[in-house]
Amino acid sequence: MTVETGSFYDALRAALEARGDRTILADDSHALHGAALLDGVERWAEALVALGVRAGDRVAVQAEKSIELVQLYLATLRLGAIYLPLNSGYRTAEIDYFLDDAEPVLFVCDPADAGRFRDHGVLVATLGAHGTGSLAEAVAAPNPPAPAHRARGNDLAAIIYTSGTTGRSKGAMITHANLLSNARALVAAWGIGPEDVLLHALPLFHIHGLFVALNTLLLAGGTVRLMPGFDSAGTIDRLPGASLFMGVPTYYTRLLADPRLDQDTVAGVRLFVCGSAPLTAATFDAFEARTGHRILERYGMSECGIICSNPLAGPRLAGAVGRPLDGITVRIAAGGEVGVLEVAGPNVFAGYWRQPEKTRAEFRDDGFFVTGDIASIDGDGVVRIVGRDKDMIIAGGLNVYPVEIERLIDLLPGVGESAVIGLPHPDFGEVVAAVVRPEPGCTLDQPGIVAALRTDLAGFKLPKAVFIVDELPRNTMGKVQKALLRARYATWFEG
Repeated sequence: MTVETGSFYDALRAALEARGDRTILADDSHALHGAALLDGVERWAEALVALGVRAGDRVAVQAEKSIELVQLYLATLRLGAIYLPLNSGYRTAEIDYFLDDAEPVLFVCDPADAGRFRDHGVLVATLGAHGTGSLAEAVAAPNPPAPAHRARGNDLAAIIYTSGTTGRSKGAMITHANLLSNARALVAAWGIGPEDVLLHALPLFHIHGLFVALNTLLLAGGTVRLMPGFDSAGTIDRLPGASLFMGVPTYYTRLLADPRLDQDTVAGVRLFVCGSAPLTAATFDAFEARTGHRILERYGMSECGIICSNPLAGPRLAGAVGRPLDGITVRIAAGGEVGVLEVAGPNVFAGYWRQPEKTRAEFRDDGFFVTGDIASIDGDGVVRIVGRDKDMIIAGGLNVYPVEIERLIDLLPGVGESAVIGLPHPDFGEVVAAVVRPEPGCTLDQPGIVAALRTDLAGFKLPKAVFIVDELPRNTMGKVQKALLRARYATWFEG
């Protein structure tokens, strides 16, 4: 049960009022100080009320990143309504599922897409990348004041749909207490303050860009400078004006591919943070060698926000995600040295939307949430993620953790990155296979890779097949889609 800690929006409003005359949110052409942002949120809240949105209603949103989108998000929280951010890459059939499942009173989408959802039985409003559309027009029109609302800590603030890689997407119910506790913990852990400027290159439909980046900086009274999306050239152009940058591993590999990235470019940045997917040791080391910065890795998930973080001051170890944030407890299931990580704390979500059986199955009797990630915890409390429970390979009855093998492959000369998967095998049940992307201009083959691994791995862990590919399939947040790889090579050992 989430502990009552008050409304996230009330805490945010207090922070914005304290920064009333300072720039708090900006893009390349506009800037809002704290008072202007609060005024804008009130106008957006008034427009939502005029469209029929009330406390407890769901507002589903699939729109491009913009200052207006931030105001829509905050206005939804201001009313006590529930925000449903949807990946901009979702297609019509996927959106239909979310609308049927969540039953929002309002769906906000791009003006070009509105016609596809007119007959769905939900009110549709539009918002374009440059603040255009019917919802923006409603905001500009005169509207009665929005009624006062004071959310409680246990009130829902958002529903975040999981990626659905193991079935239909589940809606994780996130409370105001979840948002507030996690943002406060991150402000403390990363030393974020009013003088910080975050270069925000992440999407706003994912918890990384929305809750970790946006919420945390706004609550700390810092400045958020929005980029429409990540591109390495645009990021390097803007980094001199930033003190913080948050990204996924793909961002860092692409920055390293640009020769302009050097210590002078990042001289004003005090912290680089990485998450949403594992960062390879090679990228970690290469970034430090080029810039002098050791990237701070952290670990989280949709259901819990950020759980663990490497320290702001102290050693940051490649492959480790650090210790749990203040107020959060982690443990290994059944008390083993390596096993499924379980977590408890004010960051843990309230359950899955309209799925009580699934909710019960994912929580222990003492309230710990079962993450599904396999991890180890050393004597100093440092957590290392070994892999997903569903990704674990059982080769001839023996457990194999893909991350162990991936880390070794990624260190081999000429390897850009790798993904290790289990494939069906007539004798062993499952065997290890590796999918490898070479560095540009390098040639790799199975015998060479297996020979290089033989001195460090037991025989049952050695890849029985190595596939050389130009690219690994990824989702929008940079995670390798191993389910697609397993399906692609599923029949490799048949016959």
